Amino acid sequence: MKKADIRTFFSRLQENNPNPTTELHYQSTFELLIAVMLSAQATDQSVNKATAKLFPIANTPQALYDLGLDRLKTYIKTIGLYNSKAENILKTCRILLDEHQGQVPDTRQALEALAGVGRKTANVVLNTAFNQPTIAVDTHIFRVSNRTGLATGKTVRAVEDKLEKVIPKEYRHNAHHWLILHGRYTCIARKPHCTSCLVSDLCANPQEL
Repeated sequence: MKKADIRTFFSRLQENNPNPTTELHYQSTFELLIAVMLSAQATDQSVNKATAKLFPIANTPQALYDLGLDRLKTYIKTIGLYNSKAENILKTCRILLDEHQGQVPDTRQALEALAGVGRKTANVVLNTAFNQPTIAVDTHIFRVSNRTGLATGKTVRAVEDKLEKVIPKEYRHNAHHWLILHGRYTCIARKPHCTSCLVSDLCANPQEL
């Protein structure tokens, strides 16, 4: 995709949704971190249902750690991989308490040192909680980037690196959310809604036109 087309691409997404954000429900940086950890290979909707019951009971590192493994599992058992996620959440809570005074750190290195937190989760927290222009490439962003020709790559990291280079600076902060939402509701995996797509004329592979 040409530079002018990329700018048009994001200007249209911005006009349609000036203030995009995550669809995960949270009221603190710590709640966001836990929600994102739970969202791996799970839908935001399923995570929101679980955290709606969990967070009123325990929404701080100490409270979640005190909840214990078995009780934590009862709150998140409807979410995929809940056993390993529960273990990682408790380990992360312990690290936050021991090394960060119970606060979520604002650097990639410190975030990725937490149990169960990889680059994608760190990018979401850095972007959403700390307003850093990171791009967390999930399956939606990977698909949209490759299908449209915005940023092609065979790996998640390759797509992330290319997006960092091609997205105009003024759109960098919100690009993550725009691309996820576009992939979730318009540029879906099967039978994308190209006829109602805001950027179909810029797309390298429109499938319904």
